[in-house]
Amino acid sequence: MESRFNYGSVEPDSLRVMLQLQSYVDHSGLDHSLLELMKIRASQINSCAYCLDMHSQDARIAGETEQRIYGLNAGRESPFYSGAERAALELTEAVTLIATQRVSDNLYERVRTHFSASQFVQLIMAINVINNWNRLAIATGAVAGTYHPQAR
Repeated sequence: MESRFNYGSVEPDSLRVMLQLQSYVDHSGLDHSLLELMKIRASQINSCAYCLDMHSQDARIAGETEQRIYGLNAGRESPFYSGAERAALELTEAVTLIATQRVSDNLYERVRTHFSASQFVQLIMAINVINNWNRLAIATGAVAGTYHPQAR
């Protein structure tokens, strides 16, 4: 598979805006490991190979276990996640699939038992950002296996 083009080179302002949104999420105070798990889960749903590769690597570097990474697709039945993580991952699924699966009042209440209103907004922003990255990567043909993590 070959990349169609590098959107950041073709339209630098698009990359700049996305990086600003990502910076907002990165500095929100939400747990880094949780954010990586959410990125992986959304990327699974969207079938974004590039982002799956990237965020699996980043999650491992951040100390995430293989067991928790591999269990994401069955997270509701898996004992590897806390209640807060389960709620955030379910919210990730609902927002990613918003056209067919709304965020129910029940889900909202479950998320709010673990996260403040401010954190709820931060979670939604994190989900929106990874969905945007997925769409950019898929539409422009980003090639899985070409990502190399930066030292943190």
